[in-house]
Amino acid sequence: MGASEGETTAIRVRSSFQRTVEPGETVFDEGDAGDRLYVIQSGEIELVREGVGASRVVARVGPGDFFGELGVVLGRPCTTRAVAVRATRVLELDRETLESMCLEQPEIAIRLLRVVVSRLIEAETRLSALGVDDLLRPVVRGLVRRSEPDPENGIRIPISLRGLARDAGLSMFETHRALHHLIDRKIVRMEDDCLFAADVDTLSAAVDLTE
Repeated sequence: MGASEGETTAIRVRSSFQRTVEPGETVFDEGDAGDRLYVIQSGEIELVREGVGASRVVARVGPGDFFGELGVVLGRPCTTRAVAVRATRVLELDRETLESMCLEQPEIAIRLLRVVVSRLIEAETRLSALGVDDLLRPVVRGLVRRSEPDPENGIRIPISLRGLARDAGLSMFETHRALHHLIDRKIVRMEDDCLFAADVDTLSAAVDLTE
């Protein structure tokens, strides 16, 4: 009896896209093109977000889990670094292969959607548990480090939201929330895609940076 279309796809995927990652090896780095979905067959992957002078583990995923889903679905760059905790075997699927699999086996698309929604809910729950000060502190530190004297405006901070999120070790959504709070309080202002503040002392006073 011949293999079904779904079985044929599974065999093709296993033989063509399987990848083994050694302990400490990076699967993808922050800022890399998010054009792959990774399904873990064995081992463990750590998702890390870099900040100034420190990194933060945002998730650990193991057999049966997948990662890189937002990049491959939305076409956005990776927002974390994925590192193997131990010897790990993954299936590496590009967007075209993933779309074909979802069309042939809709249950894959349903599972993907459920996991994405679950992770978004978890992120929203974690964000609601954080106070504004928890987000302001790393964001203000990042702004102070990037500030440059500007004779007409006090200080100028030439940094993108993505760069600021990377410096602060936060997600872009968390960084946007903290930055919006600073703008509302008129501590910083945005002009022509650049941030300005009166001076470093005023910016630092937004939170206690003495520790």
